[in-house]
Amino acid sequence: MAGNGQDGGASPGPGRGGPLGLPPSRGDRRFYFALMSVCIGLFVISWAVVDRYSVLWAIILSAVALAIPPFAAIIANATSASDRRRQ
Repeated sequence: MAGNGQDGGASPGPGRGGPLGLPPSRGDRRFYFALMSVCIGLFVISWAVVDRYSVLWAIILSAVALAIPPFAAIIANATSASDRRRQ
């Protein structure tokens, strides 16, 4: 049946069920884990401790914690993306 993606004639492109890249290395996983731990730690500290002294600083710490996950994902996927380009 045409149009449903099950025609079998065309090979899937990148991002559409094609070959997966190599998994992140152990060091990349540890760095990602460390960044996400810092993120959670900042949220907890900002609203459990810093909030009692300064709401402004608690909001600033939360904003910093909010910016960490996208960078952690980019860093964790950078190695596997470069390995995919080499293949």
